[in-house]
Amino acid sequence: MARLIFLFLFCCCGLIAQEKGYTIRGTIENSAGEALAFAAVGLDKTIKLCDSSGSFTFKQIQSGKYKLTIQASGYEKREIKLTVPFEGVLAIILKAEEQGLEEVVVTGTMKEINKDDSPVNIDIITPKLFQKTSTPNLFEATSLVNGVKPQINCNVCNTGDIHINGLEGPYTLILIDGMPIVSGLSSVYGLMGIPASMIERLEIAKGPASALYGSEAMGGTINLITKNPSRAPKFYIDYYGTSYQENSLDLSAKLKIGKKANWLIGTNTYYYDKIADINHDNFTDVTLQKRFSLFSKVNVERKDNREFSIAGRYVYEDRWGGETQWGKQFRGGDSVYGESIYAKRGEFIGKYQWPCAEKVFTQISYNLHDQNSYYGVTPFMALQSTAFAQTYWNHQFGKNDFLMGIAYKNLWFDDNTVITQSEDGKLNKPDNTHTTGIFVQNEIALDSASKHKLLLGFRGDYNNVYRFVPSPRLAYKWSPNYRFIMRFNFGTGFRIVNVFTEDHAALTGARTVEFKNKIKPERSYNGSLNVVYKMRFTSSSMIIWDASVFYYYFTNKIYANYDADPNKVIYDNLHGFAFSRGLSLNATLASTSNFKFILGATYADVQNAIKDSAGTIRYSWQLQSPRWSGNIIVSYALPGPALKIDLTGNWYGPQRLPILPKDYRPEFSPWFCLLNLQITKAFKKDLEIYGGVKNLLNFIPRDPIMRPQDPFDKKASDPVNNPNGYTFDPSYNYAPVQGIRGYAGVRWTVR
Repeated sequence: MARLIFLFLFCCCGLIAQEKGYTIRGTIENSAGEALAFAAVGLDKTIKLCDSSGSFTFKQIQSGKYKLTIQASGYEKREIKLTVPFEGVLAIILKAEEQGLEEVVVTGTMKEINKDDSPVNIDIITPKLFQKTSTPNLFEATSLVNGVKPQINCNVCNTGDIHINGLEGPYTLILIDGMPIVSGLSSVYGLMGIPASMIERLEIAKGPASALYGSEAMGGTINLITKNPSRAPKFYIDYYGTSYQENSLDLSAKLKIGKKANWLIGTNTYYYDKIADINHDNFTDVTLQKRFSLFSKVNVERKDNREFSIAGRYVYEDRWGGETQWGKQFRGGDSVYGESIYAKRGEFIGKYQWPCAEKVFTQISYNLHDQNSYYGVTPFMALQSTAFAQTYWNHQFGKNDFLMGIAYKNLWFDDNTVITQSEDGKLNKPDNTHTTGIFVQNEIALDSASKHKLLLGFRGDYNNVYRFVPSPRLAYKWSPNYRFIMRFNFGTGFRIVNVFTEDHAALTGARTVEFKNKIKPERSYNGSLNVVYKMRFTSSSMIIWDASVFYYYFTNKIYANYDADPNKVIYDNLHGFAFSRGLSLNATLASTSNFKFILGATYADVQNAIKDSAGTIRYSWQLQSPRWSGNIIVSYALPGPALKIDLTGNWYGPQRLPILPKDYRPEFSPWFCLLNLQITKAFKKDLEIYGGVKNLLNFIPRDPIMRPQDPFDKKASDPVNNPNGYTFDPSYNYAPVQGIRGYAGVRWTVR
């Protein structure tokens, strides 16, 4: 009897143990040994997120064979076959994804740092992100970031710049691998033609970064990081065409040179040669363009992983817009109106790490921009070269991460305008400025857990014209846990203005340019507060909330007055002050599921406060700066047929536009939304075909050009045909004049 009771109890215990099951534990790290908090781990249909230490636990798992799936943003997906029972703790290491959203940034501090650890908030765009809408150039890709607005400034030649937090394009500093080689003339024409296949990521820092990159980085910084050839695919091709007969080709290949050098070469070609006039104003809706760009980068492998790379780019572009019957025989004439631009541009970048125990780097860059253009009968011939070099030293001691360097910049500019003429107008005097700067920065961990970080920076530039220019910087980050980050930033800005290289309104023949007084440099102060909160949404997802408040204050700003005279653009120093203030909010769904989204909204109040002779202050909105704007990115993947659906777009509130006296067009644009839909089909061996629709809602702005029937104003004084005295003006722009259009393409990557 006792034996039967013992056997019964033994079986019950066995059943209870079997019912309870086994426990699986593990940790997730990257190759640097850092814990990957919030990494998603899936076991059959159960998905869990790791805690702040990268640990996970599955309980009550029955014996058998399982597949463990691990995913983390910026890292390659990994699958592990597991047999239960299993003894021990799983130690899993994830490899960084080559083209994914890597959390390493350099723009805020000039050194690689984890994005969450950086005292400066950085937005990142990777090729995978702007492939969702197949943008043909860097200019359009920036619209995917909330608060960043690519602005077309002319309805005829389609020149543009990039606005950040409502500030115009000249306040945005554009870097390539940390080098300020996109400026002046190229700030208008040099943003296109950069091969997407060469881009590792774009890093966008809103607010001044003058202490590191020079005083001209007043509104924000866009740093284009090119790929390391050793990590790039062996071959990449991306071609697409649209129903407008636009054609874009991105092509790159990686070659091995000897045993220690990798060479990445790529090209971007854009061809659009079909005249379209859907609004029937006898003007081209989109500038016809033929653009060719060649990019090359060589990376040399050295002892102790020291850096040595050289890169170069050449761009040629032929673009024109105007009356649909225009041809090159009318270039510069007054019979048929056209704006024709030939631009040639060469760039060189180099980076070298010194062979010593300390981290010492030298960077050099040079660019030459040659432009031959006619805006109606107004010629603009210009040549600009920019040489830049800097050496900096990075050293850590105790809780201090110290960076110090010296920089030199030479800007040479010559054109056919009054800017480069002597006072009597008889001699040509090219502008030649030299700026030498010294910068120092210290990032201090205020506690052992690095929950509090303080960044102090200062730069002193000496310019041969404006003498000494100081640029202080302060940043503070508080992160009590991995879910919450708060950042405060403060800085100053100083900018030397060259109207003819930065403002298209100064070039078009529609208005005469007038300088009321001697133009003085612009000066500003900026402060911002950023808060990031990672909220658990489900067991396999989280929503990342990112909110910012910003304020720019200009003690002097160059003001372009369109209102005083309909035939003039009058430039003067702002008698008063100017500001840009507002807030932004982003919500990002990070999930292992097939559904993801990024939604954002920005409010920006950008105004000029002008003081008249009586001391009265009059406020006016900044032109082409909407108070409300936002972005939309929604993605859904169908795992069975390997289809991915992406809905992307931007929406904008009313923005003030340049109007003429008694203008029949409204002073403020309407609310509008530009939506794009794309479907991508993936095949084996990294082959994808895709197609979609741009401007899904078919939004087209009304009356973008004033008096297109008389572009040379030959009949502007006719009281019968023009009783209100209107003049030709193509600057009334707030959206592209392109309706709904389809596109299709193919993308192939060879690893």
